[in-house]
Amino acid sequence: MNASRRQFVIGGIGMGATLWLARADAAPPHLSASDAAAKEVGYTEDAKKVDHAKYPTYAAGHTCANCSLFQGDAKDAWGGCSLFGEKQVAAAGWCTSWTDM
Repeated sequence: MNASRRQFVIGGIGMGATLWLARADAAPPHLSASDAAAKEVGYTEDAKKVDHAKYPTYAAGHTCANCSLFQGDAKDAWGGCSLFGEKQVAAAGWCTSWTDM
């Protein structure tokens, strides 16, 4: 292998590692209420705006932050949810899949 090929391979490996690390540091995307999966469970980013007539299972004080499916700390503004993969939900949000801890 000559020097230019070696430099190309090493540079490619370095660039790939840099891109991988940059992606790892990026914050996961936030779930949008317009997302198809979010609509399916009536997700909203603000539980105070839940339509009580449409979602009678909602009770005051139920938020994503105190749901057993929430994968963040209760003090975090956004966190993971086992329903939505890599997308994060608002801690102040709510959906019909809310379950007690």
